[in-house]
Amino acid sequence: MHVQRLLPLAGVTALTVLGSILAPVAHADNRHVVHPGESIQAAVDAAAPGDIIEVLAGTYPGSVLIGTDGLTIRGAGERTVITPGESTANACAAAGHGICVFGTAEDPVSDVRIQSLAVTGFGKTGVMGNATEGMRVRRVFAHDNGEHGIGQENSTRGAFTDNTTNDNAQAGLFLADTADALGASIARNHASGNRLGVLIRRGRELSIEYNELTGNCAGVFVVGDETQPVAGSLAIRRNRIDENNKYCEGNSRLAYIQGSGIVLTGAQETRVTDNQVRDNRGESPMSGGIVMVPSFAGGPTTNNVIQDNEALRNEPADLANRDGKAVNTFTANVCGRSEPEGHC
Repeated sequence: MHVQRLLPLAGVTALTVLGSILAPVAHADNRHVVHPGESIQAAVDAAAPGDIIEVLAGTYPGSVLIGTDGLTIRGAGERTVITPGESTANACAAAGHGICVFGTAEDPVSDVRIQSLAVTGFGKTGVMGNATEGMRVRRVFAHDNGEHGIGQENSTRGAFTDNTTNDNAQAGLFLADTADALGASIARNHASGNRLGVLIRRGRELSIEYNELTGNCAGVFVVGDETQPVAGSLAIRRNRIDENNKYCEGNSRLAYIQGSGIVLTGAQETRVTDNQVRDNRGESPMSGGIVMVPSFAGGPTTNNVIQDNEALRNEPADLANRDGKAVNTFTANVCGRSEPEGHC
């Protein structure tokens, strides 16, 4: 890695010089500006590791494929809109996604940042990472996509913060196959009108906190199966999860979903703490405030801790342990009704 050498300046302390070396300074030669009518992909292809691509306000048709370490793509908020395009020919477009960060198991793409733009109308996922390390997605508006708003698979240390994910056909935010996620974080996002606000599938060692999830079929949905290590060891804390009463049809493996705040199925050793879970109502086997059901493969949902939550006016129950083989701990929750009784 090239490190620029700085000469000492009069009156400048060694600490100041060190700070200037460590700070991520953007120089003219590593900033690419994309104007309406120009290609974001062309700017990505021309960029070197560590470069910044500024995408001005406007609509940009076409999927964007990123395989360069340390790249930042930064828009002008909701005024920078990425939509499907007919002429884009890359692996991201072929997969049906909007923005892709794709590496390989042997050579993951690291430290990519996607910030302050909108991604809408794609057949699959708005922003998708696969085989990445430290991908950061912040202040992205992902809506009306055919699968997920923002997603990541087979990746580590991802951070998804301050995003708005509305009206996507599956999950607003989706993480899967992250058994060694090493501190992945989903924080301060808003998700509404999706099938699931946050979906974790076969994930471990990550946190879901300070999110606002409302108007979905379910707020948080954690899915485990027979893989090893077992899904779980998550922290779900300090979220507001209200009125997730949209109806979503079931399929051959899963009953319909409606009125579910937090659902754990096949997850183990997860801590659900300090959440506000209110007014989630339905008649599905997964309906209720905080609900534990067996995994679809028959594995138990066990050794989870449900503590210090405010779960009120959820139906048919505020807290529900519907896995007869599971041992879960309920402590100091504020609630009106539990299944079985005695957990409020």
